[in-house]
Amino acid sequence: MLPIIVCSIIAMAIVAERLWTLRRPRIIPQHLVAQVWHQLKKGKLDNAQLQQIKSSSPLGRILAAGLVNAHHERTVMLESIEDAGRHEVHGLERYLNMLGTIAAISPLLGLLGTVIGMIKVFGAIQLQGLGNTGALAGGISEALVTTAAGLVVAIPALMAYRYLRRHVDGLVVDMEQEALKLVEAIHGQRERGREMAVEAVG
Repeated sequence: MLPIIVCSIIAMAIVAERLWTLRRPRIIPQHLVAQVWHQLKKGKLDNAQLQQIKSSSPLGRILAAGLVNAHHERTVMLESIEDAGRHEVHGLERYLNMLGTIAAISPLLGLLGTVIGMIKVFGAIQLQGLGNTGALAGGISEALVTTAAGLVVAIPALMAYRYLRRHVDGLVVDMEQEALKLVEAIHGQRERGREMAVEAVG
């Protein structure tokens, strides 16, 4: 039972920490791309502003990686965003593997406890015979408690793991879309400027 109790405490701590850390406003601040684009158009995006964006959120760090390479070609900017995105995804998925492991091993720990308990019960039968059925029933029920405890820990842990994994996947997709908006805004405007220059020369 002790390993199962430890697993339950760790699982609750991970779920609470991830729910707090993975809040959407903290990961993807509302209107961040619009604010960055507004500052960029006004020419107010200096190093201090860039560091502020970088420290604000995971999305801010992805956008900052793209802005550093905004003067390069579109592919270079996208590659820098993808590299930063991979690093941020790793941070978003922190502790989730441990939560999944707890969900997987808790029933096995419960089953192990039951098997050990049943071995003790059969050992008692061998020594005392089947005369004391009350003691045998009590021993069997105690052995089965570990399986129930393992399942009680594993089922919520598995549900939380699936939910958090899905939540992270959704955040990743939304961050990619927000970053692409900035890329298209910067390079779209650059392309329009080139077209206008060509038309003026023509």
